[in-house]
This record gives sequence, C-alpha cells and structure tokens, in this order.
Amino acid sequence: MGHEPGKGKHTGRLGALACRLRNGTRFSVGTGFTDMQREQPPAIGQVITFGYFELTDGGVPRFPRYLRVRPDVDPADFG
Repeated sequence: MGHEPGKGKHTGRLGALACRLRNGTRFSVGTGFTDMQREQPPAIGQVITFGYFELTDGGVPRFPRYLRVRPDVDPADFG
C-alpha cells in the first residue's frame, strides 16, 4: 500500500512497507530487507509474502518480516 521512510541508518531509504491483509487489516513490515531492497523496494501495489510470530488479539501480525514479492498473486484480490 505504501512506503514508510527510514530513520537513523535507513534515512533516505525504505523504513517499512505499509501493508493490508485480504480482510483489510493494516500493518507495517519493517524488517527482513536487504540493503539493496531498501534502496529499491517492492513497488506499491505488489503482493508480498511475510513471516510473523503470531496474531495479536486484534488480528494484526506480530513481528512481521519481509520474505519476498509474490508475482503469482493478483493484487486485485486485496481490494
């Protein structure tokens, strides 16, 4: 959904990806990126795969980490 700016050593680069699950839950993924991916992040609107520890009581992924772009998934599935 969007790119959030980096802070500290990531100033001027990607800090996090603003994401949305299929059910509409919004959250950010700010870890798991290489330096190159922070310089050239996934395009807004691309679908990604991420890992996480668990879901919060509100259904938000806890400690999400970026894994890869999913070119085989249609972004239209996410509304």
